[in-house]
Amino acid sequence: MKARTFTACFAAAVALGAAVVFTGCASSRGGGAFSEYDDATEVKVLELKRTSQSWDGAELPDYPVGKPELVVKRYIFPRGSKLGWHHHPVINYGIVQQGELTIIGLDGKEKTVRTGEPVVEMVGTIHHGENRGDKTVVLDMYYVSQKGTPLAVQHPEITK
Repeated sequence: MKARTFTACFAAAVALGAAVVFTGCASSRGGGAFSEYDDATEVKVLELKRTSQSWDGAELPDYPVGKPELVVKRYIFPRGSKLGWHHHPVINYGIVQQGELTIIGLDGKEKTVRTGEPVVEMVGTIHHGENRGDKTVVLDMYYVSQKGTPLAVQHPEITK
């Protein structure tokens, strides 16, 4: 029963992510990241990503057992900013609402995620993000966690 409850909550998190995407679609006419949808005449559901792997190709871990805690965070990365080295002990994914975010693994692998693109983050692998673009990055992230579990663990000892 617990696994079924967790799965239902994960599905709710995915639905919440979709709801946030569609909320962002309501832009003013004549511009904006989602202006291509301004003339829509019916509800559309666009699957942006379906995967069991993080962006670097690593398999995601199995679901934890127990009561889930779903967390949604918005990150703002000013031009030229870098987030410190860290890893996530929980599954998380997100959508870049604005700008371009480059994610760099400790092994040197990189992925640049642009406006409107989804990203499935690494779990248990050290990485960081940086804004190399000319626009502030707005990133919405969705975490599937449990109470008391940190969403990220910082690694200030890494000065790479």
